[in-house]
Amino acid sequence: MIGALRSWTTYTPLLAVLLLGAVWGRDLGAVVTTLVALVLAGAILAAVHHAEVVAHRVGEPFGSLVLAVAVTIIEVALIVTLMVSGGKDSSSLARDTVFAAVMITANGIVGLCLLVGAARFGLAVFNAEGTGAALATVATLAALSLVLPTFTTSRPGPEFSAGQLAFAASASLLLYATFVVTQTVRHRDFFLPVGGASDDDEHAAPPSDRQALVSLGLLLLALVGVVGLAKVESPAIESGVAAAGFPHSFVGVVIALLVLLPETVAALRAALRDKVQTSLNLALGSAMASIGLTIPTIAIATIWLDGPLLLGLDPTQIVLLGLTVVVGVLTVVPGRATRLQGAVHLVLLAAFVFLAINP
Repeated sequence: MIGALRSWTTYTPLLAVLLLGAVWGRDLGAVVTTLVALVLAGAILAAVHHAEVVAHRVGEPFGSLVLAVAVTIIEVALIVTLMVSGGKDSSSLARDTVFAAVMITANGIVGLCLLVGAARFGLAVFNAEGTGAALATVATLAALSLVLPTFTTSRPGPEFSAGQLAFAASASLLLYATFVVTQTVRHRDFFLPVGGASDDDEHAAPPSDRQALVSLGLLLLALVGVVGLAKVESPAIESGVAAAGFPHSFVGVVIALLVLLPETVAALRAALRDKVQTSLNLALGSAMASIGLTIPTIAIATIWLDGPLLLGLDPTQIVLLGLTVVVGVLTVVPGRATRLQGAVHLVLLAAFVFLAINP
């Protein structure tokens, strides 16, 4: 562990903060912009690594919760910094990013882990009670925050009024908090891996309190670097999407892909160890935290941000979300899945990405 603490995951958060101090408020050339992007990606990976160390110390299902919250903090930071940078299209950035996160987690990560788990072990086995509760919470949160604004009439366009936004934010926090209590206190056995999941991690001694505290400090440092470097890098992200000829809404997809890459790797590793339940905890927990924590935070941020906050999905996105929920229910109910279910979810993700590029 000491060697691990001296690895790149130790130095990258420090480098990110130092680089942030060097480039803050300056016009950057192409080379420096590329360097900032690389360090930003490294800081995200380092943050999730240290979150995993803390998660190993506290154990499952608390570990999945730590990872989900850490990833959501990074996501919120990227959204807010890009919204602060302005632009006429930033009013829908929160919606685009949260919806992309839901589709990537509920279809991409879930589909990939089910496919890998079923291909390697014959069937991907998980706990239907816990996974079903998580899916139901994600579906409710998505409907309250992303579907209802399309149909409300207090404001023109897919936008909540102030009272409606306050209600949606409060309901999201309440649902997320209730789920966390259910997952970690009342019914935590519903969210533990089932079947013959055994590997070295299962028997490895957890890190000491000191090691966990060191990782917690480095995690906080990495998050500071991510927030600051995201602000520095935001013009390059938007310029890159525009140069590729993609709609501005694809910026949200880029943010979600960047943030969820480490989470995807962690979930895939769990699936390869026949711990599909942990993979689903990570995937659906991230989707839930993305809505349940991001929307309330953005709602508070609108006090200082100029312009409207457009949250309502368009008809195509609503169809994709509805299909994702229906397929998810049919996948979860049996408590086990084959490669077919994984392939179906991955096709839904491909449809989402294709329509995001070519609406």
